[in-house]
Amino acid sequence: MSSLRGKVLMITGASRGIGLAIALRAAREGASILLAAKMTEPHPRLPGTIFTAAAEIEKAGGQALPLAVDIRFEDQIQQAVERGVAHFGGIDILINNASAISLSGTAETAMKRFDLMMGVNLRGAFACAQACLPFLKQAENPHILTLSPPIDLRPKWLAPHLAYTISKYGMSLCVLGMAEEFRPLGIAVNALWPRTVIATAALQAIPGMAGAPARKPEIVAEAASVILKQTARSTTGNFFIDEDVLRAAGVTDFRAYETQPGQPMRTDLFLD
Repeated sequence: MSSLRGKVLMITGASRGIGLAIALRAAREGASILLAAKMTEPHPRLPGTIFTAAAEIEKAGGQALPLAVDIRFEDQIQQAVERGVAHFGGIDILINNASAISLSGTAETAMKRFDLMMGVNLRGAFACAQACLPFLKQAENPHILTLSPPIDLRPKWLAPHLAYTISKYGMSLCVLGMAEEFRPLGIAVNALWPRTVIATAALQAIPGMAGAPARKPEIVAEAASVILKQTARSTTGNFFIDEDVLRAAGVTDFRAYETQPGQPMRTDLFLD
């Protein structure tokens, strides 16, 4: 498939950051975007709302349906899916992008924060896939793409921030299991993770990382675009790294994606 024109994407957490970058990349090819995110009012520290994102998507050439959704609650997900299908006629692609983060140790992780990460990251990804499944079955080249890392069970990735790691690896286990479960249905289920840290609001919230050299969210969006154009039946169960995807597609110069060209960047979590 050479274009995402006419495809309908449901993207969680699409009001800013990587989710919005993926939405804009697809919109430039004429895709329709179901924006499922919580932000409806401007926040003093976080950019964007579902409505500002929708305006950007339409300006880029796509169609947008902004829906206020907290993916911790399956009734809100189901209502969003039903409204999206009624508006656009179906769902071809699900992007599990929404995520909560707290890089804290066991003693420092409040149970409220633990529940938030499990609810948004693991439960949310599972529930969104479940709700979209009936419509993905009917799509021509259906994909589920989840922003989660390769699973590496070395203690170095568990000890510093156990709760967060469990929640992200839970998303990755959904990728492994659903890829095999949905294989007979022809639904591709893959994961995508950045090689380096990405300049998002989440990065700025990590102590010591505000203003640090990073890559722009657009590199993840470009990699996602490449993956989503692959034939679903032959591209499933993979843990893709953005840089590797683009190198395989012929990209060798990544300087345009750097916030501070030429400066060394930190490799993202869960990767050596």
